[in-house]
Amino acid sequence: MPELRIDPLTGQRAIVAGARAGRPGGELRADSEPPLDRESDPFAEGHEDRTPPELYAVRPDGGPPDSPGWTVRVVPNLYPALSSEPAAPAPEANRDLFWAAPAAGAHEVIVNAPDPVVSLSQLRAEQVVGAVEVWRARMRHHADAAYVHLSVNERREAGASLPHTHAQLYALDFVPAIVARERERFGAYATRTMGANLLADLVQEEVRRQERIVAIDEETVLMAPYGARVPFQLLIAPRTPRPRFEDAGPAGGAMLHDALGRLARRLGASPPLNLWVRTAPHDAEHFCWRIDILPRLTHFAGLELGAGVHVNIVAPEQAAAELRQCAP
Repeated sequence: MPELRIDPLTGQRAIVAGARAGRPGGELRADSEPPLDRESDPFAEGHEDRTPPELYAVRPDGGPPDSPGWTVRVVPNLYPALSSEPAAPAPEANRDLFWAAPAAGAHEVIVNAPDPVVSLSQLRAEQVVGAVEVWRARMRHHADAAYVHLSVNERREAGASLPHTHAQLYALDFVPAIVARERERFGAYATRTMGANLLADLVQEEVRRQERIVAIDEETVLMAPYGARVPFQLLIAPRTPRPRFEDAGPAGGAMLHDALGRLARRLGASPPLNLWVRTAPHDAEHFCWRIDILPRLTHFAGLELGAGVHVNIVAPEQAAAELRQCAP
């Protein structure tokens, strides 16, 4: 029977309706992407002149900026959503109805590797770990921002305009409403429980129950969220809670590679997906970082877009069980 669930971290509602997977076209598979055309790939090694001048790079053997020999490279977004010097919008007499402000901040692209691949899952584990460390470094660089959002979009169905694996960093001068709501839920939980951490307690209980756990390593836990909104949604959380992803300590790079590999093996290829890092905003007294992974195997329709209620046709417990069988 369909079941309505509330995600304990976000408060969002989802309907888990596994029987709907039996509808025509309900089989969930991912098709392989064609190989990248290196000549048209602006992120390929040797094409450094096709991007804006780099902001940061890892070059194990040294070398000047904007030259080959890098393992991870950071450049400004060529079409930024934010600007360090934004123009002020025209004054508006009725700000109660028509409020606007400059879109201030920074918008960067982090090229995860020189390899011409479309997914982090196609890199070696140590390459993903190296890319994640650069994510953290750039988040620290923008520590003065109200909130830093780092995300990865893989394949055009998930919003990627360029196929070469890359992350995007947004340094915002405000805390997004969804993050503020999560901050409030962490704070309210701490108040009710004499200071306990919401995600730490959730991880502890999930490990005790085991039914939604996919994998555990020395640093992190991989699980299917109780209130998963989409099939095969995953969450990576640290075994020891820490508020900010960018601070010293485990970052989950090896587990991220494991998670994406399991998805590719289960689905036949690396699926279109969105993933992002959730880290604590500046003023959060109680929080814990995590990485959310949302494969884009189904389409959002009227209920999702109009009411904000997602229908998930694969129960998280089933997804976890299947992915446990997809170990490397």
